[in-house]
Amino acid sequence: MKVPLLDLKYQYATMRDEIRSVLDEICDDQAFILGPHVKALEDDIAAYCGTGHAIGASSGTDALILALMALEIGHGHEVVTTPFTFFGTAGSIARVGAKPVFVDIDPVTFNIDPNGIEAVLTSNTKAVMPVDLFGQLAEMDAIQEIARHRKLRVIQDSAQSLGAKHHGKTSGRFADLTTFSFYPTKNMGAFGDAGMVVTDDAALAERCRILRVHGAKPKYFHHFIGGNFRLDALQAAVLRVKLRHLDKWSDGRRRNAAQYDALLAGLSDVITPSVAEYNESCFNQYTIRITGGRRDAVRKNLQEMGIGTEVYYPLPLHLQKCFAYLGHKEGDFPESERAAKEVLSIPIYPELTDAQIDAVCAAIKKSLE
Repeated sequence: MKVPLLDLKYQYATMRDEIRSVLDEICDDQAFILGPHVKALEDDIAAYCGTGHAIGASSGTDALILALMALEIGHGHEVVTTPFTFFGTAGSIARVGAKPVFVDIDPVTFNIDPNGIEAVLTSNTKAVMPVDLFGQLAEMDAIQEIARHRKLRVIQDSAQSLGAKHHGKTSGRFADLTTFSFYPTKNMGAFGDAGMVVTDDAALAERCRILRVHGAKPKYFHHFIGGNFRLDALQAAVLRVKLRHLDKWSDGRRRNAAQYDALLAGLSDVITPSVAEYNESCFNQYTIRITGGRRDAVRKNLQEMGIGTEVYYPLPLHLQKCFAYLGHKEGDFPESERAAKEVLSIPIYPELTDAQIDAVCAAIKKSLE
């Protein structure tokens, strides 16, 4: 049985009429940039996250850039983050002229290890940017405590964790600014690029709104240099429809993860994801470890059997060519490097059938024989 890594066509079919209706409305109105649909989505996301403000952005990466600019972080500043994440995290820091400073990950959660943060702080450190990788929130209580003690800002990269919880609180309620991505493959994806910033700080929210339109308020009167970070109304309308289904999808992902946990338990050379008892993951990805140097061979076998997989991420950021100027070398962040050689994400989308999950697990077991 072939099982794709993600099946967006099936999901779309279940809500086709809802989505086509709102798209027709926008096409009839011919109002495509910002506007009432974006404002309605912002209100919905703020209510969902329990925050005072939400600001739509053109992508998850642009949301990070917007957050950094709102905090006036730039040249001469340092931002602490993880080397084991999507490029946009550290890339956004570099884009505003600041320096990414890396701290290795916890090997169990794949998230930044708070115990390593204090050691890298300097007088130039302005913020910490934790990432909620694969749908599980980082150790935000510990990170918040460090930030309060050292008077640092926190920008939480929650690109993969909309709807996830930490000690019962939803993502979006732990940082000065939290960012989300609605890239199509996310647990709630748009029909293209889209992102969001949420905050309880009214002044920061207003600064984000001005920055996303080239720093102008009113139009053509520019207070500072911003960017073109506007969210399209078409994407907002699609996301409003999908938000109504998000909790159901998250329940489906957790159900599928539990089945994987049971079927893969005790399998030699396979380590299944671990979620802290005080966390509730939305399982944006279900990422296993294949140990013993067998990951690539297992992945090749799965591909030949029609099982979709992906490696998030094959090369940590500190070893990327574009960050060579930071002076890092192999061995500097051993847990991130080990993870990059062992992780393998397998299908977890909520529409998976029991038969498909059985097929994926059977293929993994066969690949390890």
